[in-house]
Amino acid sequence: MRWTNRNPGAPFLARFLREKACPEPAEGWGFSRDADRTPRLRYLLLQVAGLTLISTLFSGAAAPEKHLSVYSVAANYSLPLVQHDGRAYVGLLEVLEPLGKVSAKSDGLRWRLRYNNVEGDFQVGKTRARVQGRDADLSGKFYVENSRGFVPLTALASLLPRFLGGPVTLHEESARLFIGSVATHFTAALSLSADSPPRLIFHFTAPVNPTVATEPGALRMTFTREPVVAPASPTLTFGNKIIPSAIYSESNGTAVVTVNASVPVIASFSNDRRTVMISPTVTAQNPTPPAPGIPGEPAAATPPTAAPTAPAPVARRYFAVVDASHGGDDHGETLSSTLLEKDVTVALARSLRQELETRGIPTLVLRDSDANLPLDQRATFANANHAAIYIAVHASSSGHGVRVYTALLPFDGDDRGAFRAWNTAQHASLTLSQTTASAVAAELRRRQIPVRALTAPLRPLNNLTGPAIAVEVAPQGSDSSQLTAPDYQQLVTSAVATAIAATRDQLGAAQ
Repeated sequence: MRWTNRNPGAPFLARFLREKACPEPAEGWGFSRDADRTPRLRYLLLQVAGLTLISTLFSGAAAPEKHLSVYSVAANYSLPLVQHDGRAYVGLLEVLEPLGKVSAKSDGLRWRLRYNNVEGDFQVGKTRARVQGRDADLSGKFYVENSRGFVPLTALASLLPRFLGGPVTLHEESARLFIGSVATHFTAALSLSADSPPRLIFHFTAPVNPTVATEPGALRMTFTREPVVAPASPTLTFGNKIIPSAIYSESNGTAVVTVNASVPVIASFSNDRRTVMISPTVTAQNPTPPAPGIPGEPAAATPPTAAPTAPAPVARRYFAVVDASHGGDDHGETLSSTLLEKDVTVALARSLRQELETRGIPTLVLRDSDANLPLDQRATFANANHAAIYIAVHASSSGHGVRVYTALLPFDGDDRGAFRAWNTAQHASLTLSQTTASAVAAELRRRQIPVRALTAPLRPLNNLTGPAIAVEVAPQGSDSSQLTAPDYQQLVTSAVATAIAATRDQLGAAQ
């Protein structure tokens, strides 16, 4: 048996004696305290603990404890991981306990777990279990220690959906577990101005409270409690000498965003803590030159200067508007038993926004949450922003690859009046919309993604006064779950963003 010293010194010794020599009775269906413990056993355990403590003191600091971070609607929490047979294991009861009513019972080599009305049956040394009468692969041997049942970390991805009845996503390498649709997404865009240094602005879909640390050449935001996940690309490049890039990474239950900078930078947060701005420090922006004077003599006092007037905030001008179709009560297509179109389109829209903004194209996502948004309201928002391009995002389980749509206008004649007809508002921009759609289709073909360019009476394309297209994404194969694969989403959205960037001059001329 291998013991891991998590806290060197007296706390470890106390915990060791408490947990091993005098274990507490387990909760649930009931366990009895081990009555066969003897003074001799306690004495031996005390010797083992003392030897372990001495070994730790001579060998230096112990390695940091490995943790599993769990994110759910009910609670966000962290659990220790233990090493067994060279693999990471976690207590199954401890994973489920914050999520609902759970109890466990041990009977020899058999260990049973009940979560709400779901029962699981596990056998010590076995690599398979029974959940609700069905086999479940554990990918490693189940074991029990102090009446606690342990399963391999990797088994949670297949076990928990059986108990919880919903989707579970496991990032095994970084030990992060997401239960349901709880992930916090973000985008990053560089704000450039002739009158001020560049600022890197992060937008998060939920409030965040990271630990911020600075070091020469970098600022690091560490997210320990928030379910922050990677953008479409973990490495974001901005083509700027002062703030050239940002990198997303995960390890040991945490997510980290590292901003690389050639000057000292600081982070500031919006009131709702959904926006983080990274900007050069005051010293980096306006270094004060040394006052002229004679060496060895005190410098003359510098006359006070008036404080600079803060510039008035300027509303951001969006070049692209990305619209995630459906939302709220409008689920769109049911892509599978657990997958709705409205959820896929939000993920695709966020990915496309990230791809566009990394290419220097300011982008607004109209629907960035599960909200009802009528078609007329979508068109009104897009028209009011006077964006150079509107991109509606759809998803489908039928067919393969991507379909790119432009409007099919009703035969109402050419609208030449003072006011444009709502159903033919797209008329003046239709040619440029078709040019953009052709560029997007060509880029998708270049990346060997099956694509078709079509026209359809697809609202709200008809109601847009500027260039507008719709992109409908289907899986490359027959499995609809591919629509949620980050690699496939990025492959598609990167191609669309590249095509938009290539036609930027044409689209900008139409504004």
